[in-house]
Amino acid sequence: MDQPLIGMIHVRALPGTPFASMPLEAVIDKAAEEAETLFDLGFDALCIENMHDRPYLLGEVGPEIVAAMTAVGVAVRNAAPSAPLGVQILAGANVAALSVAQAIDAQFIRAENFVFAHVADEGLMATASAASLLRERKRLGAEHIAVFADIKKKHSAHSITADVSLAQTAHGADFFAADGLIVTGSATGSPANAADLIEARQAAPDLAVLVGSGATPDNIASMFEHADGIIVGSSMKTGGVWSNEIDPARAAAIVEAANIARG
Repeated sequence: MDQPLIGMIHVRALPGTPFASMPLEAVIDKAAEEAETLFDLGFDALCIENMHDRPYLLGEVGPEIVAAMTAVGVAVRNAAPSAPLGVQILAGANVAALSVAQAIDAQFIRAENFVFAHVADEGLMATASAASLLRERKRLGAEHIAVFADIKKKHSAHSITADVSLAQTAHGADFFAADGLIVTGSATGSPANAADLIEARQAAPDLAVLVGSGATPDNIASMFEHADGIIVGSSMKTGGVWSNEIDPARAAAIVEAANIARG
């Protein structure tokens, strides 16, 4: 797929998490509804993420989250059966995301903490996940599932690796066999910097480079000049706030701007 526009489905808080307020059946139905809406509006691919499960566990989640995300993923797959599908489980629960992706026939996962350590708002992500994650992917026979790795990720302090540039981080992810790189701004909804996109591409020319935050109808054309794909979440919500409902008019405007930018 050439320069896909990927719609992020922020799954409502799952059972057992602090902000859970909906029965699991309602959470599943809502995610499926959003998947159908986004795919019908023209998004090329979808990704499910347990964004409402804050505060996030660090690196691992319980079996109840894996089970619930699998149920959500099956419903999303049925709602948009031809859409390429991805999975992200926060925070940095990459093996769990891979397991869900394998179960629901997803095509990719979004992986935090793939290479190098950093301090996230969940705490110290001290051990890079590439080695364990790719071994598990091999063990599961899931090598068809791509790993798109965040580099110098948002909501994090990178003072531990202050002497490691974004280019070196991108090269490290390439060397450790990521399938693609995700470049973000400093926080959810903050635009990725064009210079960072260029730096990542130059450091890892064989990998796809995706924008992971901050795309809007106004800037998406400039992002597509340097990106192989764009993940959209907050800007298609009412008021541009990630936790709000999808605003179909805002989502349609993003699709229209992306289509114009891609010719």
